[in-house]
Amino acid sequence: MPAAPQADVLVFDTGPLSHFAKQNWLGCLRAVVGRRRAVVPDTVVAEVQAAVPLHPHLQPVLEASWIEQYELTAEYEEFAEFSALLVGSDGRNTGEAGVLAYAKAHDAVAIIDDGAARNAAGRKKVTYRGTLGLLCDGVRDGLLTLDLVSELADQLIEGDYRLPFAPGEFKTWARNNLGLGG
Repeated sequence: MPAAPQADVLVFDTGPLSHFAKQNWLGCLRAVVGRRRAVVPDTVVAEVQAAVPLHPHLQPVLEASWIEQYELTAEYEEFAEFSALLVGSDGRNTGEAGVLAYAKAHDAVAIIDDGAARNAAGRKKVTYRGTLGLLCDGVRDGLLTLDLVSELADQLIEGDYRLPFAPGEFKTWARNNLGLGG
């Protein structure tokens, strides 16, 4: 479900933040957020904090002044609902459950790439956007150039980020699938 153009709050999952931090592209993500609020629920904060010892590139996510950390409290019903759909006995997908709970409770846009989380969002009518879609919105809105997103996409792929095209193919993909770039 694509984000509404005027969405005021974007709530981020661990995956997009992790991959952007790993490749030193958090500043680009901040540019796409623009004047909107970027929020991470405490479930995502906990995942990032737990990962920092093995992945120190994540520390800037915790220190970014433009990313608001939010403790889920009143959203317990939504969190329980999404936890039942997503969280396994190993605790996987707790971050996604928190992101979707916040998005549903606050009419925010969930920035998620995980397939199970996207399915849950669709079932529960939560607006979501994938990272690639968010970047393409940035191109459409004139915040990013096709060349910049092409370079970014190649570096994300180098960092094991899964995208629907091979390195060097973003521009062709964007033209063929989105009509970007003429």
